[in-house]
Amino acid sequence: METFYEIITIGVSETQINWPKEEIMKKIIVLLSLIVFVFGICPVASGKTFVTIGTGGVTGVYYPTGGAISRMINKRFKQYDIKATVESTAGSVYNINGVLSGDLEFGVAQSDRQYQAYNGMAEWSKSGPQKDLRAVFSIHPESITLIVSNKSGVKSVNDLKGKKVNIGNPGSGQLQNSKDVLSAFGIDLNSITPEQVKAVEAPGLLQDGKIDAFFYTVGHPNGNIKEATSGRIKVRVVPVRGKGIDALLKKYPYYAKTIIPGKFYPNAINKGDVESIGVKATFVASKNLDVKIVYAVTKEVFDNLESFKKLHPAYSVLTKENMLEGLSAPIHKGALKYYKEAGLIKYIDPKLIP
Repeated sequence: METFYEIITIGVSETQINWPKEEIMKKIIVLLSLIVFVFGICPVASGKTFVTIGTGGVTGVYYPTGGAISRMINKRFKQYDIKATVESTAGSVYNINGVLSGDLEFGVAQSDRQYQAYNGMAEWSKSGPQKDLRAVFSIHPESITLIVSNKSGVKSVNDLKGKKVNIGNPGSGQLQNSKDVLSAFGIDLNSITPEQVKAVEAPGLLQDGKIDAFFYTVGHPNGNIKEATSGRIKVRVVPVRGKGIDALLKKYPYYAKTIIPGKFYPNAINKGDVESIGVKATFVASKNLDVKIVYAVTKEVFDNLESFKKLHPAYSVLTKENMLEGLSAPIHKGALKYYKEAGLIKYIDPKLIP
């Protein structure tokens, strides 16, 4: 095996090799010291931090959400030394697993998925509770939206009895959302004629008179809802509210109250905003992510919320208070530091404060 001396003298001239070994070693030590000095003052060691935000498909709301947050952070690069980038991913499950493995620093995930991961349910039933998962804040709501034809006579969830209703395709998140709402009103599937087709097919079925109503869990504005409200058959957006819903909110912490802005659907029969509930898009991280990084991201979003809200129509209903709803994993210490400073700690469920 070559000695250290033989390795480091590879490529050195014959004349230099003939120097005393001690002389060569002295020069090498000087060279190594110089390298250490140079790298010690270069940007690599300046504290610059690169973070990646996992989002979703480029046509959805998650991707522009990550983009909006990254731009806010990058504008303050000189202050924080943080450079943020966005990655288009498969969505919630991928993002949660990514932040836990360290492949992502942040991720956007549905609030129900956050709950399931932290408690070891659904995709995490075999691996168990993901106790390193941390919540940062909620973003836009994805409302459980109930659209009905005017001729059906349905004006409340209770009126769905005896009607033909699309509740969502098997395996979809909205199928469970629909069942939860119906159950909250004491309606079982035998009380309606349930259809289970994809949400994108429902507007056409409603306009063709083949169904009376459909549920759709989605962020607003939404193109499919616009299609449903702009056809030959007049439709209304039905509120999802009442005592049963209040009980549902207490039972499942990943649900939260939402508002569907009426201005997005001017062709609907009912005018004005519509009350509902839904899951939320949430911002998550690992508990191992540096407190300073999470604090900086949280501070920039909340301190510039009015500017943030202008970046996408889905953000128009955001308030600092409702961005702390729908969370089920403990709040990251970096975010918690900001909430204490900003006087927002009172809006956080005490069970989520580590």
